Amino acid sequence: MSLKTIFQDMRSRSRCVVQDASAPPPTDALDQSCWANMPQELLREVLMRIEASETSWPFRKSVVACAGVCRSWRAITKEIVKTPELSGRLTFPISIKQPGSRDPLLQCFIKRNRSNQTYYLFLSLTSALTDDGKFLLAARKCKRPTYTDYIISLHAEDLSKGSSTYVGKLRSNFLGTKFTIFDGQPPHSGAKIMKSRSTRLVNLKQVSPKVPAGNYPVAHISYELNVLGSRGPRRMQCIMDAIPASSVELGGVAPTPTELSLSNVELFPSFPFLRSKSNADSLLSEPLGSQKDGMLVLRNKTPRWHEQLQCWCLNFHGRVTIASVKNFQLVASPENDPPTAENEKIILQFGKVGKDLFTMDYRYPISAFQAFTICLSSFDTKIACE
Repeated sequence: MSLKTIFQDMRSRSRCVVQDASAPPPTDALDQSCWANMPQELLREVLMRIEASETSWPFRKSVVACAGVCRSWRAITKEIVKTPELSGRLTFPISIKQPGSRDPLLQCFIKRNRSNQTYYLFLSLTSALTDDGKFLLAARKCKRPTYTDYIISLHAEDLSKGSSTYVGKLRSNFLGTKFTIFDGQPPHSGAKIMKSRSTRLVNLKQVSPKVPAGNYPVAHISYELNVLGSRGPRRMQCIMDAIPASSVELGGVAPTPTELSLSNVELFPSFPFLRSKSNADSLLSEPLGSQKDGMLVLRNKTPRWHEQLQCWCLNFHGRVTIASVKNFQLVASPENDPPTAENEKIILQFGKVGKDLFTMDYRYPISAFQAFTICLSSFDTKIACE
């Protein structure tokens, strides 16, 4: 059998793994199949060809399916597929928690549904502002008397706090000026969980006590109070608790999780690569305090007043087409230090392109999950800022 025939037949079988996710075959049966007994050198070459050829969605579904065929396929696929930082691609579910590429910006967009107060994050498949996109995350707004929560899920329809698809949340204060981003799994081994009723609901679905699912504060967002009542641009600041300030410098490193919390595996029953039996500590990054470094602080880039247009302007390089107070660009430039090429680089930009359509572009050292939650804060009503 030629390598081309193996490649085509294997791709066909791998797609069946995705389509028949509701009834996955037993892992032992897969491991005893003819595919599990392929020579390692041949298997590696086949998987490398798939990884190299299926560079964009929906074709990358084949790469994900390969990791669910059997243990040997899973191990080699995970070894071949690089993180978004190195590849610029979002492949496995864990990719949404890993830092984006260093260059260029990863292009995404957010769709808002006003009727049920939900928000959907998609990965852009083309440079056009109107493509269908690859679904990544969903968020639902839950308004309370003194605060507002945005529950974030891997599933477009299952947006409950106790769901196995829960990945985190964003919480605002009453005024809509301060926000806290909570991750559903600890970002590092020293992270402290926030005890609340929602934490108890999440833990009801927990699979392993070694990696507790819950609410771990990973970032804080604040909007400056507008005491003068002017309708100028918003001023915002994001303190990334789990990311060192040096991560934006040349050679800097940000924490990169390797697997999702075990409480989320029910969403991907056919992909046993999420069911790692390794020590739970491997899921956690090094505590920020042990890195002897300060936290990364992001501030919005100050727009310039355009005399002819009579409005505040930022250069979004064609990615934003409608003026809005929600539009922003975040950089890591220190407030009082002179700017440099590295810290003036745009880390996250967000802007309006339609009535309920917004672009979201981000890069290293923040993840898609962190970028999405920061953008959600811009949607919230800010009584004291406008």
